[in-house]
Amino acid sequence: MDNKALMNKFYTSFIKGDSKAMGECYHKDILFKDPVFGSLKGDRAFKMWEMLLTPKKEDLKISFDIARVSEKKGKVNWVAEYHFGEKKRKVINNVSAEFKFKEGKIIEHIDTFNLWEWSKQAMGTVGYLIGWTPFMKKKIQKSTNQKLDYFISGKKG
Repeated sequence: MDNKALMNKFYTSFIKGDSKAMGECYHKDILFKDPVFGSLKGDRAFKMWEMLLTPKKEDLKISFDIARVSEKKGKVNWVAEYHFGEKKRKVINNVSAEFKFKEGKIIEHIDTFNLWEWSKQAMGTVGYLIGWTPFMKKKIQKSTNQKLDYFISGKKG
């Protein structure tokens, strides 16, 4: 599979809510980074997608455009639309994803987006007032990683 087909498989699997197929696109030594989770390596990156897509979110809409791809690198612009949190706030997140490839798989995946824009939509007034601060970024990353730890541990609740 060439790298364009690999990125296409990753995002079409995302659209279908198929975290297993997404994980098949990742190298076992994957490094994933984004403003919400920070850096995740290996199994934590696989599990993040599983957590986010279990169960498949019926209101999740993903669209993507493969902007460029080469033998070693790729870039995809994608948009996620969904409802977030207990208050079901509407979020439209515009993301730029940079990829590096190794051995026919994605070895590095870095998602970049405006955390303040995301937090204003996801958290309302609190996000508007302090969503841009380093304090809030740390708090968001701590919370999402605690949820991921809980998910990985297999605890129900």
